[in-house]
Amino acid sequence: MSRLPRLRSSSPDRAHTADAGPSLPTRMPQTSLKRKAIIEEDDEEALDQPRKLPAFGPVRPSRPLQPSRTATNLNSSRGAPMPKPLTKPRAPILTRSTRGTSAPPTSSKPPSKPTTVTRTTTGRTASGSGSVRPAAGMRPTDDKRFNELQTQLTSIETARAADAARLAADMEAERNKVAELQANHRALSNELANAKSQELNQRRELVHASDEIENLKKKHGREVMDLEMDIKKRDRELREVNEDLRICRSDLERERETVSSLKNTISHQSTAHLTLTTQNHALEAQSMALQSQIDAYARTVSEMTLTLETTQKQIEDLKKEAMENEFVRRKLHNMVQELKGNIRVFCRVRPVLPSDLVTYSNTLSSSGTSSNGSEGGSVDFEKAKEELQANMIYPDKLDHKEIVLASSSSSATGQERKEVYNFGFDRVFEPESTQAEVFEEISQLAQSCTDGYNVCIFAYGQTGSGKSFTMEGGSSESSQGMIPRAVEQVFRVAGEMKTRGWEYTLEGQFLEIYNETINDLLGKGEFDKKKHEIKHDPKTGSTRVTDVEVVQLTSPSQVRNLLALAQSRRSVAATMMNERSSRSHSVFTLRISGVNVGLDGCPGTGERCEGSLNLVDLAGSERLNVSFANGADKERVRETQNINRSLSALGDVIAALGEKGDKGGDKHIPYRNSKLTYLLQNSLSGNSKTLMVLNLSPLAAHMQESLTSLRFATKVNNTTIGTAKKQTRTS
Repeated sequence: MSRLPRLRSSSPDRAHTADAGPSLPTRMPQTSLKRKAIIEEDDEEALDQPRKLPAFGPVRPSRPLQPSRTATNLNSSRGAPMPKPLTKPRAPILTRSTRGTSAPPTSSKPPSKPTTVTRTTTGRTASGSGSVRPAAGMRPTDDKRFNELQTQLTSIETARAADAARLAADMEAERNKVAELQANHRALSNELANAKSQELNQRRELVHASDEIENLKKKHGREVMDLEMDIKKRDRELREVNEDLRICRSDLERERETVSSLKNTISHQSTAHLTLTTQNHALEAQSMALQSQIDAYARTVSEMTLTLETTQKQIEDLKKEAMENEFVRRKLHNMVQELKGNIRVFCRVRPVLPSDLVTYSNTLSSSGTSSNGSEGGSVDFEKAKEELQANMIYPDKLDHKEIVLASSSSSATGQERKEVYNFGFDRVFEPESTQAEVFEEISQLAQSCTDGYNVCIFAYGQTGSGKSFTMEGGSSESSQGMIPRAVEQVFRVAGEMKTRGWEYTLEGQFLEIYNETINDLLGKGEFDKKKHEIKHDPKTGSTRVTDVEVVQLTSPSQVRNLLALAQSRRSVAATMMNERSSRSHSVFTLRISGVNVGLDGCPGTGERCEGSLNLVDLAGSERLNVSFANGADKERVRETQNINRSLSALGDVIAALGEKGDKGGDKHIPYRNSKLTYLLQNSLSGNSKTLMVLNLSPLAAHMQESLTSLRFATKVNNTTIGTAKKQTRTS
């Protein structure tokens, strides 16, 4: 509420009072008027000061109340019109001498008593007569205005008292609200504490539930593994049931055929019976007798059929058992050979070739006689074949492990002397044996390289005995040699092992040892341009040759192309024993490395294996006086000398290994005497599964060479080199 101004008379009023004349009192008590003005100012200042209320609730910064706003709200709530703001009239400033100067006073009345203003609860009242009378000399308009101001001050005091009462009621309501808020605060604090405790309990329950879920997951994993094992078991049982079903279906088909044949027989007999019945009623009794005989025959046939089926089933079971026993026997035999540590030796005799018959025919033609003793006659090739063949016998028809050579010669006295030579090996292949039969015996050995073993298979024999045909084979699929078949076997096994989580990487190289020089048959440069060195790793048992072309292999057809390329670059020449004789040793190396990476959703073990397959085609072993009787071709003579020297070094290594196996100790093995033996050091020292295929010529003219090769092969077969080790490691 605005402060009321002091009452102050204007200058014209004062002048008019001064000019009023002597009838009016010209002097008022100045002290009373000043005191009244001071009291009014003090009251206004006291009203302007806000009232202090007692603090309650939380301590807050105090701020002055605004009574004007409360009063305004009160008035507006009651619907009363808002009073206009009042201006407080100021009291006239009186001096001690107020006598006018215009005229002397006309009356001698004494001045009125000064009015004393006192403060009451309802407003300001005058002492004495109870009313405030205007001072002498004031105009009627000033008196009226004064009264209005007094009335307004009274209404203001009344409104202020009402505002104070309302403010007290509002403060009480606020205190109640604060108390209610404090109660709500305490309730919320209790609820918060309860919520925190519930949250802790829920967290404990969540941890417990997580542990239970983890245990359930582990239990579920175990149950899944058990179910997978059950599924595999059910699959095996299903395969067995399918096999039984197939056998039952075949038996049922045979039964149906038998029944059909019996029905046909009965139908024919019934037709004949009806025909006879219609033709001659007198033969009815005989027909009935015949019918009974037919029924008896049918029963007999049915019984014999059942007996036959039972016998056939027994025969099939016996054959299956025999095949399984043969497989077990071969497996145990291979295990015995591995434990024994000997080099396995196979012997293969090639058949008589048409070229041998042509040579024989040319010989007869040059002599002017034919095979039947008549001049100019045709050659009887069957008889010539018998005459050309040496007396070779294969007595072991069950295991095919023996070969016997018989020869007859005349002594100095003219008596005929017969000699019999008996040799035994791991397997003897007769001339009628096919390439597939030969590879069947070495397929498991070739497959061992995928298991992490080093495998070495080399062909040995004289020139023209069929070494290259055994190792490389012909152009047709049936005549493929050991090298392409072994590569196909390795690729097939690697493909099958992918279903078990294994991944394999294959690479190959093809080398030639010609005149004690290593040539790269797959290289892009010319021969003798690079110097190749042999490096052995004693830790892994692997052999590497520097500066050679190593080809990544992706398919068996790629290997066949590489073999054709190598064959075209290999050193061959014509000798007296063979028109296309290999004048060098060839070594095809297939390296395979595998890692167990696992299948989808199943991690692998990380196991690694590294194996190698060395397929060696040795040059022909023969005597100089047989290959080159006249010695005219010095280059061929030097080739033969180097070949015989390397084969002799191979024999020395075999002999040293045999002595070391018999006597023990640290006997020196002369691997470095030739490039061939040094290259095959790991294959001959016990770190590899080694197989030698001895190739023999069936011709009687080559009898001495065949005996020499058989003796050498027997020596190799009796040599102990140790047990092969599997090359595996875990990443």
